[in-house]
Amino acid sequence: MKYVLLVTFVAALGGLLFGYDTAVISGTTGALKSFFVDPLLKNQQLANRVVVEYHIVIACSAALVGALFTYFLFHMFEKMKAIIISALMFVIGGLIIYSTFFKGTTTFDNDAANSIRGFIISSALVGCIVGGAIGGAISNKLGRRNGMILAAIMFGITSVGSAMPDTLNYFGVETVTSLIIYRMIGGIGVGLASMLAPMYIAEMAPAKYRGMLVSLNQFAIIFGMNIVYFVNYYIASQGTADWLNTVGWRWMFASEMIPVLLFLFCLFFVPETPRYLIMKDKGDAALKVLGKLVGKDEAKEEIGNIKLSLVVKNSPWLTYGFGVIVIGMLISFFQQAVGINVVLYYAPEIFRNMGSSTDNSLLQTIIVGIVNLTFTTVAVFTVDKFGRKPLMIIGALGMAVSMVLLGLTFYFKIVGVGSLILMLLYTASFAVSWGPVAWVLLSEIFPNSIRSAMSIAVAFQWISNLVVSWTFPMMNDNTFLTNTFNHGFAYWIYAAMGVVAALFIWRVLPETKGMTLEDMNGIWKPAKKN
Repeated sequence: MKYVLLVTFVAALGGLLFGYDTAVISGTTGALKSFFVDPLLKNQQLANRVVVEYHIVIACSAALVGALFTYFLFHMFEKMKAIIISALMFVIGGLIIYSTFFKGTTTFDNDAANSIRGFIISSALVGCIVGGAIGGAISNKLGRRNGMILAAIMFGITSVGSAMPDTLNYFGVETVTSLIIYRMIGGIGVGLASMLAPMYIAEMAPAKYRGMLVSLNQFAIIFGMNIVYFVNYYIASQGTADWLNTVGWRWMFASEMIPVLLFLFCLFFVPETPRYLIMKDKGDAALKVLGKLVGKDEAKEEIGNIKLSLVVKNSPWLTYGFGVIVIGMLISFFQQAVGINVVLYYAPEIFRNMGSSTDNSLLQTIIVGIVNLTFTTVAVFTVDKFGRKPLMIIGALGMAVSMVLLGLTFYFKIVGVGSLILMLLYTASFAVSWGPVAWVLLSEIFPNSIRSAMSIAVAFQWISNLVVSWTFPMMNDNTFLTNTFNHGFAYWIYAAMGVVAALFIWRVLPETKGMTLEDMNGIWKPAKKN
C-alpha cells in the first residue's frame, strides 16, 4: 500500500498543477483588466489591432477544436459518415463564429472589452480542450507517465511566458495576444494532466481503494488552488494596488515554476502503468509493477484479467454503443454547468461585488478554498463507502439550493455575510460530490479497450468550462441583466443545471462502487451493437 500511495502522490502533483494553473488567474483578474483591457478603451488604433488578433485567435482555436472533433468522429463512425458530420460542423461553426465575432470588428466598446477580458481569463481553457482531446492519443503513443512529463513541460512554458508576455513575445502580436497564447499553452498541460493523472492513478490502484485514490487527485487540485490563493494573497500584500496592476501579477504567474519543477523531478522515479505495459507487449515489466502494487500472487491473476480485457487493444469507441460515450460527456458537462469555475476564477470579483476591498476579497477567496479542500477530504473517505450516485445527487441538489438563494441575495441587494455563507455551502456541496466523484467516474466507466475514449469526455468538459467561464462576465456585467437582476441572473442558471444534473445521475448513471476496471466490460455489454 505504501508503494501505491507513493505513485498516487506523484501523479496527484499533476492535479496540483492543474489546480494551481487554473486558479492563479483568480488573483490577477483586476490587474489584467487594468494592464491589458483598460488601455484599449483609450487607444482605438491599438484596440483595432487587438480585436483583429482576437478574431484570428478565435477562428484558429475553433478550427483546431473542430479538427480534434473530426478525429473523434473517425473513431466513432464509418469514414463517409464522419466526413459528412465533420463538414456540417465546420459550416455551422463557421457561420456562428462569423456572425458572433466578425461583424462590426471596427467598433470597440464596453461589451467588446468584456468579451476580450473574459477570453483572457478563460483562454487557457481552449488549450485545455486541446490537451484533453489529445490525451487519449498521447496516453496510447507516449504512455501515461511520459504524457504527464509533456504536461509538466507545458506548465513550465506557461508560467514563464505568462509572467513576461511582453519580453518573451516571439509571436509578432500585441502583448495581450501573447499572454493569451501562453495561457493556451499552459491549458494544453492542464488538459493532459486532467486526463492522464486520474487515468494513471486508476490503473495503478486496487479496486477497493480506487475511488479514494482517484479522489486524491481532486484533493490535489483543490490543494493546488489553496496554495495559489495564499501565494496570490501574499504577493498582493507586498505592494500597493498600482504595484499589483503593473508588477505583482507577473510574480503570481511565475510562482508556478516551483511545483512544476517538483512534478517533473518526481515523474522520473515512478513506473508506467501495468495496463499500458501490457498494451505494448511488455508483460514482464507489467508483472514487476503489479507485484509491487498488489503482491506477487495476486499480480499473476490480475495480469491474466487485464490481458483478457485487452484481447482487442484499441476497439472502435462505439463498440459498446453510444451509452458510455454520452454518459461520460454529460458527467463532464454538468460538472461545469453548475458554475463551479465561476466561483473559482471570479471569486475575488464576486466578493468585490459584495462590497469587499481587494485584500478582503482575496482573503475570502482563501476561505472558499479551505472549505473546498475540507469537503473534498470528506469525499475521499466516503466515495468507496457510500458509492458514487448518492454523493452526486446530494451534491447537485445542495448546489442548486445555495445558488438560488445566492442569486436572491444579489437580486434584493442584501449581500453580506449570508451571501458568503451560501457560497461556502455551494462550494462544500460541489467538493463532496461533483468535484472528486466526477473524475472517479470518468477514470473508471470506460472499458479498457476503449479507454482512450475518455479523451472526448475530458475535452467536452473543458469546452463546457470555457463556455461557462467566458459567458459569466457577459451575464454579470451586461447592463440590462445587471439593472434587472442586480448580478443575480447567472446564479439561477447554475441552479437549474444542478437540478437537471441530479435527475441525470438518478435516472441514467450506473453505480460502479467496488468494481474492477475489467468489470466495466460487463456493465456496457448490453449496449454493444456489433
